[in-house]
Amino acid sequence: MAEPAQRPPASAEGEAIAVSPVEKAAVEAVAPMPVPSPASDFFREPEALDPDEQGDLAAEHFDRMVNASIARLTQGVSPASLNRAYSDWAINLACSPGKQVELWQYAWRKAVRFGFYAAHSLAGHQTADLIAPEKGDKRFDDEAWTKPPYNLLVQSFLLTQRWWEKATTDVRGVSRHHEAVTSFTTRQLLDFWAPSNFLTTNPVLQKTTLEQGATNLLHGLENFAEDVEHRMTGKKPSRSRQYRPGREVAVTPGRVVYRNRLIELIQYAPQTDRVRPEPILIVPAWIMKYYILDLSPEKSLIRYLTEQGFTVFAISWKNPDSEDRHLGMRDYLDLGLNAALDAVGAICGADAKTHALGYCLGGTLLSIGAAAMARDGDERLKTVTLLAAQTDFTEPGELSLFIDSSQLAFLKDMMWQQGYLDTKQMSGAFQMLRPNDLIYSRLLHEYFFGVRADKNDLMAWNDDATRMPATMHAEYLEQLFHENLLARGQYRVGDRPIALTDIDVPIFAVGTQKDHVAPWKSVYKIHLLVDVDVTFLLTSGGHNSGIVTPVGHPRRIYQVATAHDGQHYKDPDRWQRETPVHKGSWWPEWAAWLVERSGACGMPPRLGNTEAGFPPLEPAPGTYVHRP
Repeated sequence: MAEPAQRPPASAEGEAIAVSPVEKAAVEAVAPMPVPSPASDFFREPEALDPDEQGDLAAEHFDRMVNASIARLTQGVSPASLNRAYSDWAINLACSPGKQVELWQYAWRKAVRFGFYAAHSLAGHQTADLIAPEKGDKRFDDEAWTKPPYNLLVQSFLLTQRWWEKATTDVRGVSRHHEAVTSFTTRQLLDFWAPSNFLTTNPVLQKTTLEQGATNLLHGLENFAEDVEHRMTGKKPSRSRQYRPGREVAVTPGRVVYRNRLIELIQYAPQTDRVRPEPILIVPAWIMKYYILDLSPEKSLIRYLTEQGFTVFAISWKNPDSEDRHLGMRDYLDLGLNAALDAVGAICGADAKTHALGYCLGGTLLSIGAAAMARDGDERLKTVTLLAAQTDFTEPGELSLFIDSSQLAFLKDMMWQQGYLDTKQMSGAFQMLRPNDLIYSRLLHEYFFGVRADKNDLMAWNDDATRMPATMHAEYLEQLFHENLLARGQYRVGDRPIALTDIDVPIFAVGTQKDHVAPWKSVYKIHLLVDVDVTFLLTSGGHNSGIVTPVGHPRRIYQVATAHDGQHYKDPDRWQRETPVHKGSWWPEWAAWLVERSGACGMPPRLGNTEAGFPPLEPAPGTYVHRP
């Protein structure tokens, strides 16, 4: 049983704040960490420095101010990083005459074929297209695009796009990273000039404008003005306000039972007369609000778990501001995961081991915490579940295009000035991974067709983004994303490195087929990093939609198989070919897995434990979820 925590006086708002033993120790500690992190000099102050060091620091601050100003214009993309990638490509292409001849020949052949195609098409003859859009590209699906001159615009655009794809790939001598950056960036530039994006070249938009007497353009102008207002004032769009935490979403009943400067811990009320003795602790990503797992009641994973007879706790992260710039990964581990486990143990009993679930970044944090706990002999965990969470970052998908030494320095300077990474900067990076779907298509429909897409609860949640403290995000990007220290066994917690092979509890890992943030084959690498039974489940959908898959979803499928410790490794492609496909939601599969590893049902614990220093405070969803 955890020792009772000291209760401080009420805050200025009249709310008592619980302090766990872990937080108390963190607050009382005054000695620096034995091994400083790479971001520990992020906010060096000039005091106690000699004149030469003060001059060096002033020069460094000036450089950071310049880079931060540039970052505002480039949306956080480093010009030096782009220049290095294109220089590598251009120099190696200049030294590859064979590749140049190949490109000239390809361009000549396609130009001749396009000439014949254009002549036949303008003469009114039916002619097979020279090139088809890629699978999933719906920009030119309307029949109007098949008639001249618009079909010529489409074919010319697609041929140009294909030529540049050949030109920026398979150039001998170009590094894989620079090739990926060059190809990706060139593709984004070309997509901007797609004929579907402009009134003068989009026949569908022209037809709509004529039929509606240009009122669609007026509605689009109103939408644009509304978006500018929201961006300048920081207010949520009215459509997002239809889904308010505690009213339309995040309505599963419960109470906040613990709060510190970084988290609120919510304990949910039981929905059954008897519950499993092992509680579930949910560690969500801090990049978005926690209620992704507690949306509308019919889409709430938290509600589903309580209905299955589990006691559920969830961490609600505070939305940090500039005053939290010094919070690092160690703080998120101590004041987040460890503090929450203290509270769960005090409420449910020290003998009740915890099923821990981590989602996205929360899953990475959970894997770090689980490895550290195993190293130190802490046996509070019963199982570990990782949802779309990476532990090996060698193949993290297209997000890696934004990460190299130059880009990291640029991001650090931007965060150094703000004290955090802003929500708009994060969402912009994610949108650039799928610009046709997330940027151009939306702008076209809202500003030219004048039609607002109806918001649902998931889309409204997506608008409710959070910031990330500068120190924590810099450490995460550098130590995990860039240097991959966790997978290499070199990530340090305290004064010693941790190894994922130390984890000694079963793992349930979930990947999603269309994940652009944590590609499922990257998530699958957990098989290579641990020495325990791993049950891996692959579900259809994306990073969020695949996880939020309620029972009864009509279009979801999944595959699941368990790799027992000691069995031979299956690569992900072979695993996908050989594993049976099931229809429906993956939630019941996971719930059954938890039941197999849980004890017999008994009486549910009470909400909170006042005697141990964890009294029930506000009703769920608490106060942190409402902070802008």
